[in-house]
Amino acid sequence: MKKFYFKIMAGVLLLTVSLSSCSDFLNVDRYFSDELKLDSIFGQKRYIEAYMWGMAAMFPDEGQIYQNSYTPGPLAGDEAFTLFRTSSGFTGMAFVLGELTPDNLGALNTWGNLYKIIRKCNTILARIDEASDWTASERLRILGYTRFYRAYAYYQLLMDFGPPVLLGDEILENNEVIEYYDRPRSTYDEAVEYICTEFEQAAQYMPAMVPLMDFGRPVKGAAYGLTARLRLIHASPLFNGGQAARTCFGNWIRKADEVHYVSQMPDEKRWAVAAAAAKRVMELTDAGRPLYALHTVVADEDTPALPEGVVSDPDYYGDYPNGATGIDPYRSYSEMFNGETVSSVNPELVWGRTSTAVRDFSRHFFPVSASGYNGISVTQKIIDAYKMVDGRNIDNSSAGYPYSETGFSAGNALKAFSGYQFTPSGEVSNMYINREARFYASTGFSECFWPCESTTASGLYNLTITYYYGDPNGKGGVSDAVNIPPTGYVLKKTVNHMDAWNGANARRLDKPFPIVRYAEILLSYAEALNNLTSSHTVEIDGQSRTFSRDVDEIKNSFNQVRYRAGLPGLSASELADPGTVQANIETERMIEFLHENRRYYDVRRWGKYEETENAPIMGMNIDAGKDGFYQRVVPNTSRIGSRVVNKKMIFVPIPRAEIKRLPSLDQNPGW
Repeated sequence: MKKFYFKIMAGVLLLTVSLSSCSDFLNVDRYFSDELKLDSIFGQKRYIEAYMWGMAAMFPDEGQIYQNSYTPGPLAGDEAFTLFRTSSGFTGMAFVLGELTPDNLGALNTWGNLYKIIRKCNTILARIDEASDWTASERLRILGYTRFYRAYAYYQLLMDFGPPVLLGDEILENNEVIEYYDRPRSTYDEAVEYICTEFEQAAQYMPAMVPLMDFGRPVKGAAYGLTARLRLIHASPLFNGGQAARTCFGNWIRKADEVHYVSQMPDEKRWAVAAAAAKRVMELTDAGRPLYALHTVVADEDTPALPEGVVSDPDYYGDYPNGATGIDPYRSYSEMFNGETVSSVNPELVWGRTSTAVRDFSRHFFPVSASGYNGISVTQKIIDAYKMVDGRNIDNSSAGYPYSETGFSAGNALKAFSGYQFTPSGEVSNMYINREARFYASTGFSECFWPCESTTASGLYNLTITYYYGDPNGKGGVSDAVNIPPTGYVLKKTVNHMDAWNGANARRLDKPFPIVRYAEILLSYAEALNNLTSSHTVEIDGQSRTFSRDVDEIKNSFNQVRYRAGLPGLSASELADPGTVQANIETERMIEFLHENRRYYDVRRWGKYEETENAPIMGMNIDAGKDGFYQRVVPNTSRIGSRVVNKKMIFVPIPRAEIKRLPSLDQNPGW
C-alpha cells in the first residue's frame, strides 16, 4: 500500500514539473484528480451521464451579462452605460474603458475553462463504450449532448476570442515535451465549418423537445439555431471578404502557413447557406404543427386598439400573424422576459434557461428609494430608435400620434393599457407618449411608475420615480454617487409588476434568459435573403434548395416581428430597396434584442463597430431639475471620453500566458 502511494505521489510531482509551462487550453496538469476517477466513472452509464451534465454545468449562466460576466455584453456597446465601479466586476465597462489586457482579463478569461469542457467532452466520446449497460438510444442521446456542448464551447471561443485551436477528438497525453502541445489556431472559416458540422451531427441524436422539468437543456432546435446564427455571422461583411474584412484583418496572417485568418474574398453564397439554416428552424414541426412561433398573448378588453390611418402596409389590420390584429403587443413582448409567462412552454424560446443572474441582477435597475442600485442605463440612441405607436419614426411622426419634446401630459389623464400603468399623479414628458409597446415594456424613464406589488410596506410600492437633480433617485440625491442612471433611463425589461426588493413579503419572480429566440431566426432569414443578388443552390440535410432575394419571404418573416410589436410591416417601396431593408433589420434587432447580448456582436459582424461606437453616449440632463432635465446631453462624466474605440476590440485578447507558452499561437490583431 505504501509503495503504491509513493508511486502516485511521484507521478504527481513528475507531471507538475514536466508540464509547469503547459498551455491553459490543454489543461493537462489540472486533470490528474479526474483521471484517477475515470475508470470508475466510465464503468456505468449513470456515472457517465452525471459526468456529462457536470461538464455542462461548467458553462456560465448565459444571463450573467453585466457583472463578473463571461462576455463583454451590453455595457461594452452603445445600448448601455453605467457609473458602477469596474472594480466591482462590471466586466463590459472595464473592457470598453481599456482596463482589461491580455495579462488581466478578469471574468472574460474563459479560455481555460472552455478548453477544460472540450477535454471532458473528448474523454466521454473516447470512453463511452466502456459502459455495457447502455441501450442504443441512451448512448446516442449522450453522444448528441456531448457533441453539442463541445461545439458550444468552441462557439463561445470563436465569438469572443476569434478562431480557436481545434483539437478534434484528440485527448492530449500527459508528460510530453512542449512541442507536442504546440499547434496553431484555425482560420475563421475552418472554425465555422467545424463548429457547424458538430452542431449538425449533435442534432441528429438530440430530442426535439424535453420534459417541462428539464427546461434549459438544449434540444435539436438549439443546435440548428446556433448554426443559423453562425452562418449569418460568417456571411456578414466583417468575416466575408468585404471592406470591413480587409480593413480589420487584411494583415492578420497565420505565421505557420501565411494564410489569412479571415477570408479576404467575398462569397455571396454564404448568405444562401445562412438562409437555409434559418429556414430549417422555421420548418421544424411537432405533430404536424410548427415547433416554434413568436410568443403572443390574445387581445382582451385592456388591449388598446391599433392606431388608425396606417396606409403604408395594407396587411396591417389583418389577423395575426398576417397582420397585427387579435394580439396584445405589450403583453406579448413583456411577458417573455418578466417571468409572467411559463418559460418552459414559451414557443419562442428555441433555447433558453431560467437564470438566477437575470432575476437577481434586476436590483441594479430598481430605484434607490425601492432598495435598488439604480445604475444600469439605457442610452438615448435606443430611446430614440423606438417608433411611435403607428410605426413612424420620432422625426416623422403623424398628426394623430405626434412626438413632442416640449410639455407634459397629466399622468392621471393617460389611460392604462394591457396592465401597464402611467404614473397616477404628476406629469409625463410628451417624449414618452404615443410610443410603441416595446418602449414601455423595456425602459424606465423619469416619472415612470414602479408598482412593486409584492411588498406590503408603506412607501415601497406604487412609486413614481424621477431622476431630476436632487431627487431621491437622482444625482445629488443619492448617498453613493454611482447609484444613478447617467442617461436618465433604466432597463425595465426583466422587471415584473410584482417584483420588490424590500419590505414585508417582497419577492422577485424567476426570469428566463433567451439564448436563441425565434424572433432572431425570422430576422436572420430576412437579412440573409435580402443580401442575395442572384440565386444560389445549397445542400442542407441531404436536399438541394435554392434561395434568392424573395421579397415575399423577406416580408413575411420580418413583418411577423413588427406585427407582434403592434407595428405595421415594411411597405412595398421599402421592400424594393435592399439598403432600406437592411437598415430596418439593423434597427429592429437593436430594439427587439435590447440587452440580450446580441448587439455587441451585430455591430461587429456588420463592419459598423467603429461607426456606432464613435457616436457619443447621450441621455437626458441629470444635472438639472425638471425644467432642464428633458434635453439631450452627453452625460457629465469623464467615463464617456475614456471609452476606447479600436479595431483590436473586435475580439477579446487571448491571455498572454497562453501566447508565451505556445510558439505557434498567434495573438489577436492589435493586442
